[in-house]
Amino acid sequence: MDGYELVRHGYTPEMLSQAFLEKLNLSRKVTPAATSKNDLFFALAHTVRDRIIGKEVLDALTLHQSSVSTSEKVVCFFSAEYLPGPQMGKNLINLGIRTDCERELQQIGFDLNEILHVEKEPGLGNGGLGRLASCYMDSLATLGIKAIGYGLRYEFGIFDQQIVDGWQQEVTNTWLIPGNPWEIPRTHLAQNVQFGGHTEHYHDAQGDFRVRWHPSTVVRGIPHDTPILGFRNGRCNTLRLWKAESINPHDYLAFNGGRPLVTDDEKIKPETITKVLYPNDEPEIGKKLRLIQEFFLVSCSLQDMLRALVVAGDKPGLFAKRFAGQLNDTHPALAVAELMRLLLDEHGFSWEKAWQVTERAFAFTNHTLLPEALEKWPLRFFEEMLPRHLEIIYEINHRFLQTVRARFPNDEELVGRLSIIDETGERYVRMVHLAVIGSHAINGVAVLHSKLLTREVLPDFYRIFPRKFHNVTNGVTPRRFLALCNPRLACLVCEAIGAGWMADLEKIRDLEPFADDRQFQRDWQLIKRENKRDLARHLAPLTGCRIDPESLFDVQAKRIHEYKRPHLNLLHIITLYARLKNNPGTDMVPRTFMFGGKAAPGYRMAKLLIKLINSVADRINSDSDMMDRLKVVFIPNFNVKTAQLIYPAADLSEQISLAGKEASGTGNMKFAMNGALTIGTLDGANIEIRKDVGKDNFFLFGLTAQKAQRLQWQGYMPRHYYESIPELREVVDLIASGHFSPNDPNLFSPLVDHLLYYDTFMLFADYSSYVQTQELVGKAFLDNETWVRKSILNVARIGRFSSDRSIREYCSKIWKIKPRQSHLDR
Repeated sequence: MDGYELVRHGYTPEMLSQAFLEKLNLSRKVTPAATSKNDLFFALAHTVRDRIIGKEVLDALTLHQSSVSTSEKVVCFFSAEYLPGPQMGKNLINLGIRTDCERELQQIGFDLNEILHVEKEPGLGNGGLGRLASCYMDSLATLGIKAIGYGLRYEFGIFDQQIVDGWQQEVTNTWLIPGNPWEIPRTHLAQNVQFGGHTEHYHDAQGDFRVRWHPSTVVRGIPHDTPILGFRNGRCNTLRLWKAESINPHDYLAFNGGRPLVTDDEKIKPETITKVLYPNDEPEIGKKLRLIQEFFLVSCSLQDMLRALVVAGDKPGLFAKRFAGQLNDTHPALAVAELMRLLLDEHGFSWEKAWQVTERAFAFTNHTLLPEALEKWPLRFFEEMLPRHLEIIYEINHRFLQTVRARFPNDEELVGRLSIIDETGERYVRMVHLAVIGSHAINGVAVLHSKLLTREVLPDFYRIFPRKFHNVTNGVTPRRFLALCNPRLACLVCEAIGAGWMADLEKIRDLEPFADDRQFQRDWQLIKRENKRDLARHLAPLTGCRIDPESLFDVQAKRIHEYKRPHLNLLHIITLYARLKNNPGTDMVPRTFMFGGKAAPGYRMAKLLIKLINSVADRINSDSDMMDRLKVVFIPNFNVKTAQLIYPAADLSEQISLAGKEASGTGNMKFAMNGALTIGTLDGANIEIRKDVGKDNFFLFGLTAQKAQRLQWQGYMPRHYYESIPELREVVDLIASGHFSPNDPNLFSPLVDHLLYYDTFMLFADYSSYVQTQELVGKAFLDNETWVRKSILNVARIGRFSSDRSIREYCSKIWKIKPRQSHLDR
């Protein structure tokens, strides 16, 4: 290696400093004295990227440039969403050079934290699904498992959220405009994707039935690769995101469009496919575009996998031996039909052989219990855009239902429930059915979720395929969600027990004896206070609210949805407000209630909830009777970057969905990993978290899933609770009267009416238990020593909720792959 290469790829502090200055001078064409923060960021990013694609990790990165290894199975993770967060800090930690970089930058007059703050994060998902997918990519690399994550390179990601007069306003997310130093375009690996047209049936020279698809449109997919580093192990995987482009400027998709993503002649351009994350699916054109996005993702990816297989000298029949395809929810379910098409029509397989390969290649993760979240698409969409796939889906369905009828004769109701085609009313293709039938394994994402999946969501399929069903409880990466986002706490933990927990979170259990160490408790509390001050300083200019770091930070930060019940949290806040108004001398632990999250643009009730949160905040924060004992703050534009400030500062984590509605949750893990105590129901992974951290270190309330279901069957009457609980009635009446909306007294009537007459998620049934448990929270917070002890134990016992453990379970239960974890000393 010559001198230049040493500087370019070297890891000594002097080499890092020299390489950084060279990037400023040569790449950015500026001197340190004339540099902007953006120049600093790109110079450092390219310095880091050189080390990522250096000789140490080059072989792993080139895995997906041209070929696949014939000795190891490659995990191919299909996901319509990824929320990896900013890459710089994570890469510095995983390379093991953060401390050296920080020190060297400081010596030449620059602040690493200020540089890190410049980075725009990719908004390639809506919430938990995308954050989970990114955690899994981190763990796959850390465990030494060869993997590629397939997704879409949305030009405009999840919207940026602004709060104007209390209402959410969506602002275009332009994450790519400043440039993306991490991605590497691979134009030579482009794939063509077909849409529309018609099919031709014929017999080949051997007399076998064949189908030829004559598409009306062909779109090119250009891959853009982002390297995903393992933790200090020299391994690197790839996140491959596809960008849609026209093959020629006059090539349009053959169906009518609709604003705002249209041309003057009302037809969608191919580039529109990856223009925006999840277009509004209220108009029909938005639904069509979503289906097209999903097909574009799987078609590009499967063709890419087959290309790599052939280049490696393998035959397509070895596809399932070389690849483990994981379908992350129903969005990539069309992979089943597309792989069948490629094997049948492009490679001449018989149906039986193609189906054997397809079923062995795919596994499916279900992420929801909500019926409305189980995707289904009108049959006419397939007739218009994917005619060949509709034929294949018909044949899959026909053959499957034949086996059902053979096992369960004269049970046509069962046949109707299991059919991929929903025949009730307008005919639909049920994507979850396609994924289940076409996969060799199906898993839920928490123990309760997996049980409910087999009992309530997919009971007929469980009856048919009991051995296909598994549970793999979700996890999160400790590298980002503790080491990176909470460096003070990470440093304290490392001083106490060493750094081994970063690669094996189970080792953090060694922290447990320190829970009774008085000096350690004081250090722990000091770190929490500093983290709270950081968040308070960050929020002051955003919200105009002065926040007391000594108050209890009570936080609910997640996507805004009724089933997550932020309005139950609000009912409690208004209860406290009413108590203080009725008796200003009431003794109360000072609390700052924080909310963060985005509502889907078309979800009117969720947006009304955001308005109510802000209206309650305006009233409470300006009321002198509160005497700073009660404050409410809505944190705008919740994303990974913001979350990295929120999790370390939280005292109390709100995980309050109705039992039986949340599949797993991962925010519950991130809060606990940073020392927040949880108030929650027996829902999703809360059950397993409570079991591990100890019931004395978890504030439990509310109905169980079984009791909630029984109450629903018996005829739940929310008005009964309203009439029989005076405090609840007072709170609801305050909202209904316009107390929080004096300029429009009826503003929140839709919300109030829904609670009084429907209350789908049973807020009123859980209200009393929740309020009483919150009183226990307040009393516990007053006992500082006991609270800190509980906080330490939450962190010490959270080891099972690492995404590394989740990936190990996927390896053993589903993919049949052995991790090859190894770590460098650096």
